[in-house]
Amino acid sequence: MSGLPITFSEDQAEAWDRLAAEFTRQGIDLAEGELSPQAEGKAMVMAVMGKAGSGKTMLLGGLYRALKEAGVEVISADWEGRKRKDRRTLAILAPTNKAASVLRLRGVPATTIHRILYTPVYDPEYEKIAEWLAGQGTRPAVEGLTDQALDRAFAFFQQVASIPGALAAAGLKGSDFIKGWKRRDDPLDVGFVDEASMLDERQFDDLREIFPRLVLFGDPAQLAPVGQSGEMVFDRMGDSRKLVLHRIHRQAEDNPILDLAHALGDERLTFQDFERMVEDRARADDRVVWAERVDADLMARSPVLVWRNVTRIKLIQAFRQAHGAPETDLMPGEPLICDGIELPLKHRKKRIDLEARGLIKGAQVIYLGPGSREGFAKLHVLGAEDPQFSAASIIKIERVGEEEPFIPHAARMGAAFLHGAAVTVHKAQGSQWPEVQVFAPDLYAAAQSGRSEAGVPLWKRLAYVAITRAETRLHWVVRNRLALPKRPLQVDDLRVAPVPLALAGDDS
Repeated sequence: MSGLPITFSEDQAEAWDRLAAEFTRQGIDLAEGELSPQAEGKAMVMAVMGKAGSGKTMLLGGLYRALKEAGVEVISADWEGRKRKDRRTLAILAPTNKAASVLRLRGVPATTIHRILYTPVYDPEYEKIAEWLAGQGTRPAVEGLTDQALDRAFAFFQQVASIPGALAAAGLKGSDFIKGWKRRDDPLDVGFVDEASMLDERQFDDLREIFPRLVLFGDPAQLAPVGQSGEMVFDRMGDSRKLVLHRIHRQAEDNPILDLAHALGDERLTFQDFERMVEDRARADDRVVWAERVDADLMARSPVLVWRNVTRIKLIQAFRQAHGAPETDLMPGEPLICDGIELPLKHRKKRIDLEARGLIKGAQVIYLGPGSREGFAKLHVLGAEDPQFSAASIIKIERVGEEEPFIPHAARMGAAFLHGAAVTVHKAQGSQWPEVQVFAPDLYAAAQSGRSEAGVPLWKRLAYVAITRAETRLHWVVRNRLALPKRPLQVDDLRVAPVPLALAGDDS
């Protein structure tokens, strides 16, 4: 327990001790800072579970720093050096770009599960630079790069341990040094997975195949993945493998949004009781807003969260009409949701490339305008490490009462998108926004349906997930109305990477 932050609660400290003991058996001694080579045949799968505010992320961050101080090498999806028998590694993963970006903003170097499943293939000439930057080789001489360019790469890498970022600082584009992507064949070592309640069985199996030592961090009160009958992957784990955080920390206790989320655990609470509670909180604290209408301006960056698809489509139509969007085209600044990659199996390499760019199912994207080639669109992927590029796109806009969506922007194949001004609560899992609008009439409909999931009324699970997507302010929308926007759609507020990273730029 030496070196632990004094803010750790009793249950966090107990979880730390259990995990530290497991790591010691796996050859990673956190107390002494000593490492042993990986032992064949030893496997470890643990789960840290707790509701919002229980300190899961704080524990994850503390474990990351302790492993790093012990000599464990933290790897990303950008580049991996030569394998050594005595090398111990850690990868920190999340199911979505947005969830990974939330961790990165807290100082934890996370990447998506997709990015760790697929590894970049470097041009051999430029891989020499990567080896030099990582301390595995001597300073190379590369045709076309001056000493000043190499100095810029080295200076960048000392500040940010990103190989693509360093090469971009030397004046290179991703297409210069990354020649493609391949599915990972070799296993890694330790893996941390945040938002593990979103994992389905297939993803869990893939992760166990790659990581002999796997720690899941998840919230058992969230919604289970679609098609798993209300079960989460850690539900089938034995009790000795699960570490439960019960205490809600003071910073969470002082948060009216999390206070509302935890109130949903009361079995006696009805929907009407809960709405009265929301209204009371809104009178006392401006972090909770009792809203008579949906805010169209917020929808451009933070989707309205709904239960029913028909509600989602109606709100999207109202949003586009309020902004004067043409029926036959998209306007720059309109939000999109990636609905998957529509490519035949023979184009597996292109699929891997698009997913590596951040275009995984559920990714939140802002449309920037048409690309320079037919069928391409310029996009900004929210939460991605390298957010802006152009890609072959199939953009669909659904309409109430029409089975087939309208497609204002279509390539023959590529990344498929739906409009993102409103999304279902299920699809919002793993994401957070500073302000969130929850469409309460839909949750009332879920309450009236009498449906349950894993023994809990469905409306309570929906409300819990929706509420905990809000970082600073919750808007509880009580009427089926839309307030007109106060400003036009814009794109100049979007963050662009300070240097062009591995996949920025062209339509290729």
